[in-house]
Amino acid sequence: MSEPQTIAVNRKARHDYFIDETFEAGIVLTGSEVKSLRDGRANLKDSFARIANGEAMLVNVHISPYDPAARENHEATRSRKLLLHRREIDRLLGKLRTKGLTLIPLRLYFNARGRAKVELGLAHGKRQYDKRQAIKEREARRETARAIRSGRDRS
Repeated sequence: MSEPQTIAVNRKARHDYFIDETFEAGIVLTGSEVKSLRDGRANLKDSFARIANGEAMLVNVHISPYDPAARENHEATRSRKLLLHRREIDRLLGKLRTKGLTLIPLRLYFNARGRAKVELGLAHGKRQYDKRQAIKEREARRETARAIRSGRDRS
């Protein structure tokens, strides 16, 4: 089987949030949305998932209209239903009631069977000093890797 084909990644999510847990969910899409996703025309910026009326919904994901579909096209930022098992929805609902947790889409992709999936992260927000600390750690790792590489080059 082939590797999953990534459509869109929410790069801001790991910068703005601590990801505690990840989940995979299917998405209910129309035909023109699938065609647009196959062209790689999606954006996860400022999107989130919510649970309402016992259903998980993906909100504010921008999937560009598919030009050849003309009048049969879809609305770009409509809410889309997520396909999760009942026990997963109940478990997520219990965790989301905990103060400060939110459900963020991390990545949109086609799995090996060609189905559109979204990777969701159960996350809590980072504060400004947490972001600065993460940047310091990343730069320290880069410096050590650079020092190791330059030491190997001289030998």
